[in-house]
Amino acid sequence: MKRELPKRELLSTGVSLAMIATLIAAIGCSPAQRSPDAIRQDTAKATAEVKSDAKAVVQGVTDGLKIKGPLNINKATAEQLQTLPGIGSGQARRIVAGQPYGSSDELVKRHLVTKSEYDRIADKIVAQ
Repeated sequence: MKRELPKRELLSTGVSLAMIATLIAAIGCSPAQRSPDAIRQDTAKATAEVKSDAKAVVQGVTDGLKIKGPLNINKATAEQLQTLPGIGSGQARRIVAGQPYGSSDELVKRHLVTKSEYDRIADKIVAQ
């Protein structure tokens, strides 16, 4: 003969099963206990990455401080002009020989540099 469970027992059993299922799911989803060695290794790796990033930041700041702004083509030496991209020693000497300039685009107008060469250096020079 089948015994029917009263509603109260069914509800209690259902709640108990739900709690057990939730507990099992929570245990299964939580991260496993990590060993001190694993934590140490992860910390060392993260520290190495931060150290590398810090070195890059320091180098960027150092490079930025070395930049003194645009080169004044009216006061620049041939050696200074040769630090500009695409400017060789002959061009640099001709630029120095043509000083002073009213504006930096006079380098193109006087045929000392091509338009494409000027476009490469335009933000790196001024005529003051």
